Amino acid sequence: MLYSTLVFAPLLGALIAGLFGRRIGDHAAQSVTTGLLILSAILSWVALFKVGFGHTATDVHLMRWFDVGDMQANWSLKIDTLTAVMLVVINSVSALVHLYSWGYMSHDDSKARFFAYLSLFTFAMLMLVTADNFIQMFFGWEGVGLASYLLIGFWYKKPTANAAAIKAFVTNRVGDVGLALGVMTIFLVTGSVKFDQVFDYIAHHDAVALPFLGMEFNSIELMAGLLFIGAMGKSAQFFLHVWLPDAMEGPTPVSALIHAATMVTAGVFMVCRCFPIFESAPVVSGFIAIIGAATAFFAATVALVQNDIKRVIAYSTCSQLGYMFFACGLGLYNAAMFHLFTHAFFKALLFLCAGSVIHALHHEQDMRKMGGTYKFIPLTYIFMIIGTLAITGVGIPGTKIGFAGFFSKDVIIEGAYAATNGGLYAPATIAFAAGLIAALMTSFYSWRLIFLTFHGEYRGEPETLKHAHEAPPVMMIPLVLLAAGAAFAGMIFYKYFMGDYAAGFWAQALPVDNAYSGTGVAPGLAAEAAHGVDAGHGDGHGDTHGDGHGADHGDEHGGGHHEFPTWVLWSPFFAMLIGLIGAWFTYMFKNGAAKRVAASMRGEGGLLYKFLLNKWYVDELYDFLFVKPLKKVGDFLWKTGDQKLIDGLGPNGFAAFANGAAKRVSKVQSGYLFHYALVMLSGVAVIVFLAINAGG
Repeated sequence: MLYSTLVFAPLLGALIAGLFGRRIGDHAAQSVTTGLLILSAILSWVALFKVGFGHTATDVHLMRWFDVGDMQANWSLKIDTLTAVMLVVINSVSALVHLYSWGYMSHDDSKARFFAYLSLFTFAMLMLVTADNFIQMFFGWEGVGLASYLLIGFWYKKPTANAAAIKAFVTNRVGDVGLALGVMTIFLVTGSVKFDQVFDYIAHHDAVALPFLGMEFNSIELMAGLLFIGAMGKSAQFFLHVWLPDAMEGPTPVSALIHAATMVTAGVFMVCRCFPIFESAPVVSGFIAIIGAATAFFAATVALVQNDIKRVIAYSTCSQLGYMFFACGLGLYNAAMFHLFTHAFFKALLFLCAGSVIHALHHEQDMRKMGGTYKFIPLTYIFMIIGTLAITGVGIPGTKIGFAGFFSKDVIIEGAYAATNGGLYAPATIAFAAGLIAALMTSFYSWRLIFLTFHGEYRGEPETLKHAHEAPPVMMIPLVLLAAGAAFAGMIFYKYFMGDYAAGFWAQALPVDNAYSGTGVAPGLAAEAAHGVDAGHGDGHGDTHGDGHGADHGDEHGGGHHEFPTWVLWSPFFAMLIGLIGAWFTYMFKNGAAKRVAASMRGEGGLLYKFLLNKWYVDELYDFLFVKPLKKVGDFLWKTGDQKLIDGLGPNGFAAFANGAAKRVSKVQSGYLFHYALVMLSGVAVIVFLAINAGG
C-alpha cells in the first residue's frame, strides 16, 4: 500500500486537474496536485528509511500485463535502495516545484493544465524507476518524453516554445530507437525482459555473436551500446545534447523539474540499474567514460559565455551529467548515484533562484541587463550563493566539511584517478583530466553568473528595477528546503552512499566496491580514503554477507584502500579556487563586468568566444547534415510523390476523370419525355440496323 500510494498519487492528481480542472477551478487543481505530491514525497522518505536503512527490498506485483508467447512482463514495482533514492529525488523536488509554481505561475491563465502536466511528468518518471522489467521501464521512458514535450511547449503561442518542444521530442526519439533495439536484443538473447532474469542470464552465460548491420557483434556489447544510445538522448550527452538548452523555453519550474529530478536523470538511473550488462561490456563502458568526459568538458566551455541566466544553468546540468556518466563508465555506480542525489538539491535550488530573479525583474533573463540586484532580493542572493558553493564543490579536502557537491564530485574525480592504474587507463585518464578542467570552468561560470546578476551597477531598464521585489513566501519555502539539502546532503549521506554503511545501504542494488576491469582497485573505497573515511572491502560485487556486517573488517583500514598523492586530493579544490579568482578578476576587478557586457552588446569578441557562444556550431552542423537534406527529401516526397503522383493519379487523375464523365453523362438526364422517347427510338433503330446487318 505504501509503494502503490506514493507511485500513483501523482497520477490521481494529474487526472483530477487535467479532466476536471475547469469545473473545480485553478485553486482546487493546484491544491489537489500539490497535496498529493507532498504526500508522495513524505512516503518516499519513509521508503528510503525502510529499504535503504532497514534493508527490506521488495517487489510489488500489481497486475498481469504482457503475456505473449515467451514474453511475459507483469506490471510490478521493484523497490530496492536504487529505486528508493530515485523516489526521494523525484517526489521531493517535484513537490517543491509544485509549491513554488503557486507563486511563479500565479498570473497564468492555464494553471490547472500546468499542474496536471507537472504531476503527469512525475508519475511517468516514477513508472520508469519502479519498473522491474524493460517493457515497463520503456513505458515510463516514453511517458517522460511526452510530458516534457507538453511542458516545454506549455506556452504554445510562442513559436520558440513550440520549436523547442519539437526539437526535444525528435532528438529523444533518436535515442529511443536505440533503447528499443536494445530491449529487443535483450529479449532475443536472453528470452526475457525481466531485470532479474536478464541479469542472471548475463552472469551465467557467455556472449554470443549477433549479426547487425552486416557485421557481427558481441551480444552483450551490443545490448549495452544500444541501451546507452537511449541514455545519451534522455540525459543529453554529447551529440544528442542539443535539445536540453532549448528546453529553457518552458516555464522555469519545468526547467528545475527536468534538470534536477526527472528526464535527464533517467539515463543515469538506467545505466546504474543495468550495471550487470555494462560491467560485462568493457568496450561500451570505456565509450561511456569518454562520452561523459567529453560532455562534462564541452558543456562547461559553452556555459562560460552564455548570457541567458537559465541557459548557463542548463549547460551546467549537461556538464554535471557528464560526471555521472564517466563515473558509470569507470564502475563508480554508487558515486554516480551520490552525485545525482546531491545534484538534485543544488540544481533545483539554482533554477528556482533564477526563477526568483526573473520574477523580480519582470521576466528578464539576460544577465547583461542585470546587476546590483542583491539589494532588492537579498534572500534569493543568499540561496543562489549556497547553490553556487554546492555546485563548485567548496569544502576542505581530507575532512567531512563541505557543501554537497564537494563530496559527490570530488569522489568521482578521485575515482577516475584511481582508475588510471587499471585496464581502462585511457578513458580514466581522459575522464580525470576533463573532470578537473570542467571543475575549474564550473567555478568560473557559476561565479560569473553571481557577479553579473547580483553585483556591480544595474544595466537594465530603470523602470524594471523600481518594481523589483523578493518572491512571495510560497516561492521562498522551497528555496529554504533546497538550500538545506545543498548545504548538508553531502555531509549527512556520504557514509551511506560511499562510506562505512555503503555496503549495507546499497545491498544488492549496486556494486559498492566494484573494481573496473583489470585493476583490482576498489574505486568507491579508494574515494572514501581520499575523504578520510574508514571503510572495509567486500567481495567486489556489493555482497553484504561477507561477515554478517556488510563489509570485511579483517583489515582495519580496508584492503581496497588506495593512497592518493596530495595533489590529487587538493586538485579539485584548487580548480574551484582558480575559477573563482578568474571570475572575480574578469568581472569584478576594475568594473570588468561593464566592459565585457558592453563589448558583448556590440558583438565584439575573438574567434574562440564566438565559437563557444555558438555552442561549437553543433546545431549548425546538424542543420547542414540532417535538417536541410531531410527537408529537401520531404519537399520532394510532398511535391512529387504526394501532389504529382498520388494526387495526380488519385484525386486529380482517375477520380477527376470519373467525376467529369459523370457530370457530362448526367446532362443526358434532362427530365423531358420527348427526349427520352427520342433516345429510345434511336436505340431501337440502332438495334434493328445491327440485326439486319448481322443477318445479311
